[in-house]
Amino acid sequence: MKKIISILAVGLLFVSPLVAQNNPCACCTEDHAAFDFWLGKWEVTLPNGNIAGENVIEKIQGDCVLRENWKGANGNFTGTSYNFYNTTTGLWEQLWLDTAGTILKLSGKRIDNQMILMSDEVINEDESITVQRITWTLLEDGKVRQVWEVLRNGVAVNVLFDGLYSKVE
Repeated sequence: MKKIISILAVGLLFVSPLVAQNNPCACCTEDHAAFDFWLGKWEVTLPNGNIAGENVIEKIQGDCVLRENWKGANGNFTGTSYNFYNTTTGLWEQLWLDTAGTILKLSGKRIDNQMILMSDEVINEDESITVQRITWTLLEDGKVRQVWEVLRNGVAVNVLFDGLYSKVE
């Protein structure tokens, strides 16, 4: 009996990864699709109408990851983010990396027509708490507005980026 159980256990070790690899829709849930409104090729403009750059957001890794490829209007600044729904925490997570050496880790969720992701809290020397928050808002016309803010003690004190995404393709 122990031999049979051992053989079954070893067999499951080899079969389980194969089943997971063959599941064609591991990330085809409503939660995994919550950020799909950001998919596409976009021209991004600033509030003054100037072009900020272009952004391409696509699904990779079996539709489990959204990869962002940003290129600033002058072509010298680029960045990439990886966005995914973490089934363990029930939150969306983003890792942003760019040519300026910036590394930003965010997490959060979609609320109505907005994806709201925030950094971990940083306690400053004056004991105030700083958080970075990025909000993507799906507008009625299909455009997306992205606002990146710095919050101090829960109040927005600085806007680092405010861009309007218009689909190119």
